[in-house]
Amino acid sequence: MDTRKGFHQSLQELQHDLLKMGTLVEEAIHLAVKSLAQMDQELAEKVVAQDDQIDEMMLQIENGCLRLLALQQPMAGDLRVIGTALKIVTDLERIADHATDIAKTTLRLSGESLIKPLIDIPRMADLAKAMVREALTAYVERNIDRALALAEKDDEVDALYTKMFSEIVTMMGSSRAMNRQLTHLLMVARYLERVGDHATNLGEWVIYMVTGKRQDLNK
Repeated sequence: MDTRKGFHQSLQELQHDLLKMGTLVEEAIHLAVKSLAQMDQELAEKVVAQDDQIDEMMLQIENGCLRLLALQQPMAGDLRVIGTALKIVTDLERIADHATDIAKTTLRLSGESLIKPLIDIPRMADLAKAMVREALTAYVERNIDRALALAEKDDEVDALYTKMFSEIVTMMGSSRAMNRQLTHLLMVARYLERVGDHATNLGEWVIYMVTGKRQDLNK
């Protein structure tokens, strides 16, 4: 196998690993919010435990990127592809951390009943998961339009967070136990809002990879 062919095969393997990590991150968001909605402690513990696996994948991908940089001396376009992968895994790992934070909230609320069924939090989670999936599709396809569209989705996530913030502030009263749970739920919404921000970061890195220029999607 010639050097160039081997290099491109390594890039494909890198992309495959990145998508696999993205799938695990999406699943972590889904399971974390499900654990909260159902107050499922066992499911929450599973999310917390799986965070180590995601961290390990990040390290493996980072090491793969560094090996390619050290051994292949890639040209400008390929260099951006590898550099983008390094940035993307960092944002994916932080998204997974937020999923873990949500699962830990479930554990902190152990034994309690939710004040009311969750509505906006699952909506935010669905939007956030879709954003992560769309960003990774944009990465694979080198698709700038898909990356740009993430800004509109992020606005939807932000709007739901603002709505939840207003509702929770209105619901707070003299009950310390109720206020405590409401504060935790507000923090969960904040974690999901941050997931949306990280997903737009992924889109920004895709745009940079394709064009060599940075563009702010978090306006």
